[in-house]
Amino acid sequence: MLPLALPPAGGGSRPSLEVIGVPLDLGAGRRGVDMGPSAVRHAGLIAQLRALGYTVTDRGNISAPVAEALPPATGPLRYHAEVLQVCQAVRAAVLASLERGARPVLLGGDHSLAIGSLAALLTAYPDLRVLWLDAHGDLNTPKTTPSGNIHGMPLAVALGPAAPAFATLGWDRLRLPPEHLVLIGVRDLDPGEKQLIRDLNLRVYTMTDVDLRGIQTVLREALDYLAPPAGRLHVSIDLDVVDPLFAPGVGTPVDGGLTYREAHLTMEILATTGAVGSLEVVEVNPILDERNRTGLLAAGLILSALGKTIL
Repeated sequence: MLPLALPPAGGGSRPSLEVIGVPLDLGAGRRGVDMGPSAVRHAGLIAQLRALGYTVTDRGNISAPVAEALPPATGPLRYHAEVLQVCQAVRAAVLASLERGARPVLLGGDHSLAIGSLAALLTAYPDLRVLWLDAHGDLNTPKTTPSGNIHGMPLAVALGPAAPAFATLGWDRLRLPPEHLVLIGVRDLDPGEKQLIRDLNLRVYTMTDVDLRGIQTVLREALDYLAPPAGRLHVSIDLDVVDPLFAPGVGTPVDGGLTYREAHLTMEILATTGAVGSLEVVEVNPILDERNRTGLLAAGLILSALGKTIL
């Protein structure tokens, strides 16, 4: 196992962080999320992390091709070769961070980057748990996808049904056990995703669950279910989990999401657990944003997850 720096109980010196930008939008159906890493950095993320006491290294952006330089993509795996190439670089960058004893913080980019980050994390930590905050299931396969957009497939890759398309990343042998995954905030699922949730008996908390029971109860139950070992929880945040009233600049907005405070409370509770070992924040689209509101929110959620408090 690779060592992972953890925040000491009750405060003290912080672990080192490495920020990795992934300006990828080929996995999505709408252009613009490739500028997400710049928007989150522009919101002051690095300086504020350092103010919290972290040693932060910004590793810059992974190189990603742009659609203008490529032939038009069609079929059930749009831009497959190019997305695979970027995910291989993501996997290498995350593994390198872990080997240096740092905690990786990834800035997307579309959610297809998680095919690479999860491959790295599961290689290092087979006991990894994953908390997936998203309006969507990201559980489509090449057979069930209505769009061919790979950002709707990362969990289907990690769980196995879509793994063969990304075997060269290690998905011919890696698997995320269904009981090591929880989704929160879901409110827009395709038919194939609903069937896969039933087939694998996945733990999914829809926005109806959040409305009826409250985000604190839902999150506490999710954490009890996952029982993550210290530092073995990966938190993947698609900003469309938040209602568009508070996060207008996302690639695929869906009404009826988490409020600003529900999103922050989720991160604040996670920070108290000592379980979070890695983070990724994806799908910030500055083209659709208003004065970088969504970039600022993304930076704020990262800070809350890493220990920033109101008092």
